[in-house]
Amino acid sequence: MASLSLESQPRSIRPPAEQRYARELAVLAAQDSFPRPAGWHLSPRAVRSFLLGDPKLGVSRKFYGDDPLVDRAIVSLMSQQGLMLVGEPGTAKSLLSELLAAAISGTSALVVQGSAGTTEDHIRYGWNYALLLAEGPSEKALVPSPVLSAMRSGRIVRFEEITRCPPEVQDALISILSEKALALPELGSDAVAGATPGFNVIATANLRDRGVHEMSSALKRRFNFETVHPIAEPDFERELVLKQLAERLEPTGLTVSGEADVADILVRTFQDLRTGRTAEGASLNRPDAVMSTAEAVNVLHAAALEAAYFNDGKLSAAHVARQLQGVVLKDSPEDGKRLRAYVDHIVKERAGRSGAWKEFYQAARALKLG
Repeated sequence: MASLSLESQPRSIRPPAEQRYARELAVLAAQDSFPRPAGWHLSPRAVRSFLLGDPKLGVSRKFYGDDPLVDRAIVSLMSQQGLMLVGEPGTAKSLLSELLAAAISGTSALVVQGSAGTTEDHIRYGWNYALLLAEGPSEKALVPSPVLSAMRSGRIVRFEEITRCPPEVQDALISILSEKALALPELGSDAVAGATPGFNVIATANLRDRGVHEMSSALKRRFNFETVHPIAEPDFERELVLKQLAERLEPTGLTVSGEADVADILVRTFQDLRTGRTAEGASLNRPDAVMSTAEAVNVLHAAALEAAYFNDGKLSAAHVARQLQGVVLKDSPEDGKRLRAYVDHIVKERAGRSGAWKEFYQAARALKLG
């Protein structure tokens, strides 16, 4: 059976950040004359420019929200502490960790995905059992975890959803973060893998998952905690969802029109429901569902696909309204009633002043919200 060459292999749906932004990283590296910590591919200033943008160099903004948070995160990764990013789901914690790792280490691929099935082997090391049985414990038979690989190469390792792991698995990080070393007793009583400069850990945890497996006090002390909040500025959120839509559509070759006006309605709706208060000052019952920027991007993308394949690429507010049901009706049946109340009062009033809001209202009224 013939194998595909690298050139003929299909493009990945979502390449890692170091591939998506390879040109920008190369530009920043070429212009980077600032001091950089040992093991870092870019200086802290260049890392900041990579995340927040530098129009003079043609580097785009990739993280939207709290710019000082980015500075604090970079400083944390230069220190002896790990970086813990916490926040509501969909607030770009994973994206922030990916971008930081790509800029600092040149790769974001060293990842431990936390779950109930995560074991200490995912943090420490495992074994190639065929070699282990044939030759006994040896460096050749050892299978390093992403953490051990990061220690040896002086890179950032990402630990996603750390609170989904059992406490004893989480605590395997304590000595690694404290001593910057990992004992390998099977290879000899004095066998130790020491961390190379540049090594550190970025962990993420959702606030809604707090209590699934609470972190121990000892592990918490090894991290600097930073809370990633939802985007509060509507213009920032609008810019981000439009950028994300363009990035998702670009590989498909699809084009739509009217996305800018539709994004205004989408962002206003999500901000109203997320905060429980409209721009006009009216109070709302907030849904339990996560009305995050990530979900807003998903809604706009789905609406654009409907428009492209069923309506000749003309994107309207009705397309967005029809996609809301899949976001809101996830956690609680009461959320349907909350969205219905929002449509019947807030959207209905806006529909009298705007044709786009009228389209949104008419389509939303047809949803089966319970």
